Amino acid sequence: MKIAFRPSIIAAALSCTIATPVFAKDQEVSTEQELATMRAQLRVLTSRIDELESDLAAAKSANATQAAAVVESTKEVSAPSASAPVNTLVKSDGWSFTPRGRLMFDAGTVSVPESVSADDGFGNEVRRARIGASGDLPGGFGYKFEVDFAGDEVAVADAILTYDDGPLEIAIGQHNNFQSLEELTSSLHTSFMERAAFTDAFGFERRIGASASYGTGIFLAQLGVFTDNFADTGTDNRGIDGRIVVMPEIGATQLHFAGSLHYNDLGDEDASVRYRQRPLVHFTSTRFVDSGKLAADNEFGIGLEAAAIAGPFHAVAEGYRQKVDMPIAGSNPAFFGGYAEAGYFLTAGDTRGYKGGKFDRVKPANPVGEGGFGSLQVNLRYDYLDLNDGRIVGGIQNGYQASLIWKPTDYTLFSVNYGRLEYDDAALPTADGDRDYGVDAVGVRAQVDF
Repeated sequence: MKIAFRPSIIAAALSCTIATPVFAKDQEVSTEQELATMRAQLRVLTSRIDELESDLAAAKSANATQAAAVVESTKEVSAPSASAPVNTLVKSDGWSFTPRGRLMFDAGTVSVPESVSADDGFGNEVRRARIGASGDLPGGFGYKFEVDFAGDEVAVADAILTYDDGPLEIAIGQHNNFQSLEELTSSLHTSFMERAAFTDAFGFERRIGASASYGTGIFLAQLGVFTDNFADTGTDNRGIDGRIVVMPEIGATQLHFAGSLHYNDLGDEDASVRYRQRPLVHFTSTRFVDSGKLAADNEFGIGLEAAAIAGPFHAVAEGYRQKVDMPIAGSNPAFFGGYAEAGYFLTAGDTRGYKGGKFDRVKPANPVGEGGFGSLQVNLRYDYLDLNDGRIVGGIQNGYQASLIWKPTDYTLFSVNYGRLEYDDAALPTADGDRDYGVDAVGVRAQVDF
């Protein structure tokens, strides 16, 4: 704090250092009178200094109190490392606001036998372009809202109002059903550009509904009732989903075991389902496995999950069975999908993130910008999807896949993916009618989020 000294104070100070002449032309002043005058001036100056010090102390106290109030009422919460963004605004009355966003750009090629009429060759797309916000509200409430602009379309991703009370969380709005570890893990943190084939084939997606999650220690229970997606609110879908997770730690190893149930009543008399899937990458519209439209009343699914994380190594496997009630056809076909995966970090000190019953963000131990290289991870996966049962011949896909992921920082990612997809009873035949053949897919991704 700067103090502006008044001229009167400066004059008083100087008067102490400039001696009054002992002899004057008109009269003679004694030494005792001079000392008395100087003592009086000194007392005045000392008193003024005391006043200034008191004013300064009061000003410092007031400024400190005001600064503390400002910091408490509105402040930015910074992340612990230089690679994490400072983007959360927090207020003392329970409000917070965090802008959110992600951008993923994909490119690559799909190679099919020459005699198959399919969309192949080079492709590229903006896979996701999301923007939104999340935060807290007074009373234990929270919110999350994101909109995706990929593909020249505007689609709502998450739109949720939440309430937290210790281990209990209530969510109302559009959010993920409780189906599959792979589906519940954010697309920011998956091992491959696209999730396992069965998650897309069986129509896993965010839906409007209400759910409750209760987690304590190593146990997590989730249950919800759902209708349909924002884009399909005109349907009469009514469903229920539940999931139980056990996630113990044994030494430095994180384990994960879970099971889930899914029931969806389609409601409409003319309702139908269709199960199909692309070959690893999303930028092609061709599906080599396709059940076609199946008139159905409801669908019932059951899934099992297991995973382990031990330092730089992780392994995960899932299986999911989807049964369709088709009363008109007189049969209820059941389809199956699953995968087994293993991954390893080639960089020291890195491990896969895990939180709340799903995989979480990988945070490089030595990020770029802090003297490091970031993290480098290699993953291998076997991906299986069977859409054949009885009269329904939708095809079988055996996928052999590999990915290499480089994360320079917590919030940037570059990956290369390769998949060899072997098909039996493929939806698209060759020129001579052969439906058993292989397809190669290569994809690369550049990703950033905040």
